[in-house]
Amino acid sequence: MAERPEDLNLPNAVVTRIIKDAIPEGVSVSKEARLAISKAASVFVLYATSCSNNFALKNKRKTINAQDVLSAMEDMEFEQFIEPLQQCQEAFRAEKLEKKKEKTPKPAPAAPQTEEDGDNDVEEVSGDEQSASRKKESKRQDDDEENEDYIITVNNDRDSNSSPEVLDTGD
Repeated sequence: MAERPEDLNLPNAVVTRIIKDAIPEGVSVSKEARLAISKAASVFVLYATSCSNNFALKNKRKTINAQDVLSAMEDMEFEQFIEPLQQCQEAFRAEKLEKKKEKTPKPAPAAPQTEEDGDNDVEEVSGDEQSASRKKESKRQDDDEENEDYIITVNNDRDSNSSPEVLDTGD
C-alpha cells in the first residue's frame, strides 16, 4: 500500500511527454495544468484497476488480465477505449512474437533419433513424430505466453476502504 497519496501519482516525466505528444507544437502547458492532468490520470488508472479487480474476483482470480480491463472499460462506460486497447494489445503480442522469433535460433535438420522403449529395444523416431513433438512444445509455450498477458496484479487481501495496491505491471 502506498505510504503517501503522492506515491499513487504517475511519473511527471511520463505525463509531460504524453501531454507534449498530444498538443500542437508551440503550445505550452502550465505546471498547474500538468499537475491536474496527472492527478486525473492517476484517479482514472486507480478506478480502472479497481473495476478490473472486481471482474477478476467474480471469476475467482487474484490477477487482473486484459479481458478484465476491457470489461471494466465497458462497465465504466468508456466503450470508445475498447477498440484502441484491443489494437494495442494485438500490436504488443505481434511485437513480442517477433522478438521471440528473432531470439530463437533455427534448428538444423536433424538425423532420425532413436529412443529406447521399456524392453531395451531401440526404436527409430520419424521426422513427423519429432515435428509433432516440437509443435506440442510450441503450443505449450504459446499457451504460457497468453497467460503472461496480465496487465496488473493487485492485492485482494486488503480492507475494503483502501485503494488497490499495484504489485506488478507485467513488464
